[in-house]
Amino acid sequence: MTQLEKELQDVSNVAIAGHIHPDGDSVGSCIGLWQYLRDNYPQIKADIWLEQPDNKFSIIEGYEELKQPDGQDRTYDLFISVDCAALDRLGDALPYFQKAKRTFCVDHHVSNHGFADENVILPDASSACEVLCSLMDPEKINKQVACALYMGIAHDTGVFQYSCTSAKTMNIAGILMEKGIDFSKIVDETFYTKTYNQNRVMGQALLDSRLYLNDQCIVSVITQKQMKQFDVLPKHLDGIVNQLRVTKDVKLAVFIYENEDGSFKVSLRVNGNFDAASLAMHFGGGGHVKAAGCTMYGTQEQVVSTLLEE
Repeated sequence: MTQLEKELQDVSNVAIAGHIHPDGDSVGSCIGLWQYLRDNYPQIKADIWLEQPDNKFSIIEGYEELKQPDGQDRTYDLFISVDCAALDRLGDALPYFQKAKRTFCVDHHVSNHGFADENVILPDASSACEVLCSLMDPEKINKQVACALYMGIAHDTGVFQYSCTSAKTMNIAGILMEKGIDFSKIVDETFYTKTYNQNRVMGQALLDSRLYLNDQCIVSVITQKQMKQFDVLPKHLDGIVNQLRVTKDVKLAVFIYENEDGSFKVSLRVNGNFDAASLAMHFGGGGHVKAAGCTMYGTQEQVVSTLLEE
């Protein structure tokens, strides 16, 4: 019996939630887990509480089940947090976590020290979806579950090119592919396809980028004014930091965008041996050695200067 099966014993209702500003792994793990419960535990009523993600994920069955917290008082038998490194990353779903009778965390972030009653945190796993696969009965994973989990793994591995991709990751992806999923469509429509405005804002980010620290660090900033100019939201900025990362001879890519409250979201991606997680944790963030993030305060110039100094 896996830890997931143990946690689901004597449970009638479950809340599932991922992190704020949900990416492919967060969306995939939430929906994949919800579908797995729906299909194999019909006695359990499950709700997904997740900040509205990009519409590109709507090709995954179950996307329409995503709910945004509405302030109503709810108490769940079990709250399952997936792909979330810290309590404050649960956003508006946090009150449901705090009131739940039991809590369970499934994650892969090295900065996650375990904030739930029970925790399964595998820092060597490529994604939360990979961790979930290790907790699920492969025979009970149907095509719909496989679509969601494959998408999450594909996103967090950069379509199997990042260093977090292991032989186990590829074996799990192969098992999911054998469920009959259209893996090419999943990758094309949720990872590669961009809107015209997304391509334009990425172009602006590349044009505005600058090299620092003996040309080993590339930094680009997108402001609120620019987001309004290109009619995009933070969730539409996916892919920019990864494009910066593949710049020749760059060891650290930094993409920064301005939040509505004037703070700045910082995303870090690494080539080589630099530890992005330690840098992000210094500023109250977290993540992985090769990919991490944090929120910083001050002017645009102050944020860039402080980050480069550290």
